[in-house]
Amino acid sequence: MSTRFRGSQEHQHGSSSTTQAAGLVATFKDKSVDELRKLLSNKDAYQQFLNSLEEVKIQNHVTDELCKENLQLADENLRKEPRIVELSNQYRIICTTELGAAQEKLNELYRQKEEITKLNSPLYLLQRIQEAMNKTDEESENLHRQFLDREIDLGAFLQKYKKLRTAYHRKSLINLAAKTSNI
Repeated sequence: MSTRFRGSQEHQHGSSSTTQAAGLVATFKDKSVDELRKLLSNKDAYQQFLNSLEEVKIQNHVTDELCKENLQLADENLRKEPRIVELSNQYRIICTTELGAAQEKLNELYRQKEEITKLNSPLYLLQRIQEAMNKTDEESENLHRQFLDREIDLGAFLQKYKKLRTAYHRKSLINLAAKTSNI
């Protein structure tokens, strides 16, 4: 059994374990048969012998040092925890605040874009031309009624009426062209 153990140790640790194994063999060679039997039968004696080996002392020392360092790191981490929680909360608040402001700004920009897009859409422009045509037509009809009711003289009527009808027909042609194009 010890041969198999030493072989696996050599496989794992290379030549340094060969040196360690040779040292262990030398340690056991110095023991009498009675001492070796005592080690095999008495757990306390075996443990005492094991703890007296230099390799075990070194390993125990390294383990103790690692435990101390681990405890120090854990203590430092615990001391840093309130600050981490505070920074995490500040980060969440900043992100939420900035995100809210950015979302509000984005919504405003979308609203402006929609408004501009609506104002420049072909359907909206056609609607505005039609409204302008209707208004000009209504103004020319009102002017015609004023002339028939003798509220305005012929010279003023003809000048204003001609101007209104020209504007109406210009808008009408633009409207017709827009409707018949691919808009």
